[in-house]
Amino acid sequence: MTLPLTYLGHPLLRQTAQTVTVSEIQELAFQELVAQLLITLTSSNGVGIAAPQVGQSLQLIIVASHPNPRYPHAPAMDPVVMINPWIVHHSQQVEKGWEGCLSVPGQRGLVPRYESISVEYLTPRGSQEQRVFNGFVARIIQHECDHLQGLFFLDRMEPWDQPISEGEYRGMNNQLNPLDLSLSDPR
Repeated sequence: MTLPLTYLGHPLLRQTAQTVTVSEIQELAFQELVAQLLITLTSSNGVGIAAPQVGQSLQLIIVASHPNPRYPHAPAMDPVVMINPWIVHHSQQVEKGWEGCLSVPGQRGLVPRYESISVEYLTPRGSQEQRVFNGFVARIIQHECDHLQGLFFLDRMEPWDQPISEGEYRGMNNQLNPLDLSLSDPR
């Protein structure tokens, strides 16, 4: 079942999400939420989703990069469910890239993010993992982790950058090489 999305302006999206305990992970209701989040993500043509985006104040994200109409050049990967994700290390290199958000429909923004991150999280089985992610997938994780802290990609944009419409972004996307959609930032 697809869950209804929560949009910019809803107060829950500006709150810090609650930590999930190992006993909560094992509950059937939590496992069903994970399955419904994945269905919602897929049906919305997203590449990542956070529980607050469906009205659940929980430290839970799913990252599932794949080419789709919203992100035609996204790399394909199996979905990764992250509970209580924590970025424990990041590269010094920052890269600007275009982001959109299921909770901010119709808008895109140029956002600086770390090129590489190491993330510690719990799996749906309750075990702890730590993995390194790079490039577009690292960007997705940082975006979704922001949702768990009550932040949007709009909050991360530099003051002189302005969001653009989804239509304008698609027009740019059709004219540029996919590799040109990220801009290196030497910081």
